[in-house]
Amino acid sequence: MSQPRAGEKHSPLAFKHASFEADTAPGKPSTSNSSSTAKSILSIPRLIWDFTESNFSTFVVPNTAFGLLGGLTGAPLTSGPATTLSVLRRAPLVVAFNWYSVLIFDLANQRGEESVEEDRANKPWRPIPSGKVTPEQTRRAMLAAIPAVMVLNYVLGVWREGALVLILTWLYNDLRGGDTLARDVIIAAAYGLFNTASLKIAIGDVDGLGGSGLEVTREGYAWAGVISAVILTTMQVQDLKDQAGDAGRGRNTVPLYFGDGASRASLAALVPLWSAVCTYLWGAGSGSGSGASGVLDEAQKRSWASVLLLLLPAASGALVVAGVLRARTPETDAQAWRLWCLWTVCLYALPLVGDGFASFRGARV
Repeated sequence: MSQPRAGEKHSPLAFKHASFEADTAPGKPSTSNSSSTAKSILSIPRLIWDFTESNFSTFVVPNTAFGLLGGLTGAPLTSGPATTLSVLRRAPLVVAFNWYSVLIFDLANQRGEESVEEDRANKPWRPIPSGKVTPEQTRRAMLAAIPAVMVLNYVLGVWREGALVLILTWLYNDLRGGDTLARDVIIAAAYGLFNTASLKIAIGDVDGLGGSGLEVTREGYAWAGVISAVILTTMQVQDLKDQAGDAGRGRNTVPLYFGDGASRASLAALVPLWSAVCTYLWGAGSGSGSGASGVLDEAQKRSWASVLLLLLPAASGALVVAGVLRARTPETDAQAWRLWCLWTVCLYALPLVGDGFASFRGARV
């Protein structure tokens, strides 16, 4: 830029123009852009939590528990015993699988126009209604996240389950299966896939890539199928707290389609029934003892652990029943939903003291 001649006054605009040229000269990074990029990167963990917070304790934790408790059980759910240490070392991978898979679901679920409007009224702290991100940015994030998730699923040895989970996510959100009575079928199928994959990761059931050589047995898959049946017939507990919002969006959920009273009555009957059925299926506490070969010896099984794990499903199930039958408010229904999640985890613990899955028990030595 030319220098001013002697006697000329320096214009403030000239100084501003010179400063702009200096700040934007080639090779000189923009401080503001760098700080903005750093801030955006640092905000990603918080955004992930904000998207998934509502499903972490009610979905990620229970599914992780299924995998870890099944891994600690060993035979008959798996082809052989896995050491406690090896299962616990894989626990972060089990959590990661469930968390990033739920993230994909929540990104798809929360970016829709109707979902954004609903969240503005009921959950304004979520990333999109709070203005932290836009639906378009969320869509772009999915374009990057889904291929990354597929690669991770392949590395963890659960690419089949992961691909089916993505299909169910598409059916539930983009094809609006979640607005129909098919929602519970989709959710039950998703639970089966999540639980099976969690168990596979927990025991290192991976083809190559440092796999343990252990596999999920037919009894392991059958147990996951039983749990999916439990989910299918009792999942309406989740919808009790959301009836007002679901009615506003025209959704067909079990409480809205069959009636609030009928839904609560079915839960009061089915939760205790499933507690008894699952306890019977595992012969928990009978003492003949071939289950839990990886963790508990015979003396432990016949003492505190057997009694405790026998009582937990019944006790937690009773709390669920009390929750759905008492004061019928969104707050108490939300508490009943959390108790239901606890009850499912108690069911997942039954194999630790069981004597084998009932339909296969007689076939084993």
